[in-house]
Amino acid sequence: MDLSIIVPLYNEEESVDTLYEEVRAAADGLGREWELLLVDDGSSDATPAKLRQLCARDRRVTAVRFRRNYGQTAALQAGFDHARGRVVVTLDGDLQNDPRDFGLLLAALDEGEGYDVVCGWRRDRKDRMLSRKVPSWAANWLIGTLTGTSIHDNGCTLKAYRAEVVKRARLYAEMHRFLAPMMSLSGCRWKEVVVNHRARRFGRSKYGISRIWKVFLDLLTVKMLLGFTTRPAKWFAVLGVPFLAGTLLALAASAWVHLKGWPGSRYPLVFPAITILCALAWVHLTLVGLFSELVVKVGDFKAAEALLASPVSGGGHESPAAARPA
Repeated sequence: MDLSIIVPLYNEEESVDTLYEEVRAAADGLGREWELLLVDDGSSDATPAKLRQLCARDRRVTAVRFRRNYGQTAALQAGFDHARGRVVVTLDGDLQNDPRDFGLLLAALDEGEGYDVVCGWRRDRKDRMLSRKVPSWAANWLIGTLTGTSIHDNGCTLKAYRAEVVKRARLYAEMHRFLAPMMSLSGCRWKEVVVNHRARRFGRSKYGISRIWKVFLDLLTVKMLLGFTTRPAKWFAVLGVPFLAGTLLALAASAWVHLKGWPGSRYPLVFPAITILCALAWVHLTLVGLFSELVVKVGDFKAAEALLASPVSGGGHESPAAARPA
């Protein structure tokens, strides 16, 4: 299988038939063997019935249905798990992404020495300013600031991935919009291309300005996980800073109480107790960080030793994404 096309759907009954016709026309024009994976994210309308009809009409169409709504991230992960193609393309099911851009993405994927992921950039976006564009700009700025990956449009679902790279990713929560930055931080090569964006024809958007808080919290999680896997001692040291500060402050307060005196006999014991507790917590976190660093280094050493000891077969190609993308 050359190409797997994944489309998450949630209450898009009016768009399904048009979406299939557009995807079929665009994919047939590529001259590649393809499959279409339609993932129903627990729709409550007639979307499941539409999908059954499409599966009966075209053997290249596969439908995956959730019993309830789990979100776009889970839908994309299910599509990645079922994909059989060497290249995976994702797009939204609301007809705002243009399937005619498939060729543009695939050409960019093989450009030069080849990329691992090609991201669509909706530069001329046909959405409302306050409810869609402003949250998207803020989210992209946050992602770029914390990850150092200057992708203009992380929220654009229209992307192309190499299957051997994207199948290593395990997504949860709202992590689908961080997939390309996570791949970049893990050594994968990416490229951004301008794609066509169309106004929504049916239904209403499932996202609003409130999603920026979810993006921020999930982004902090991603940043912590990616940093922790390489430098755990650093993260435990950061966690220990408040306890170290508490130790010093409580120690200073104990000295001040001892020198100046304090009315009553029980109050001076509070500050020494706080000093001891904070000092123990700081020492504990520091030791855990050091032991975690040792575990990571031993694991890296054994992985390198196994790689050197394993035979290398000819005829293959070296992927720049040797590290896990997530």
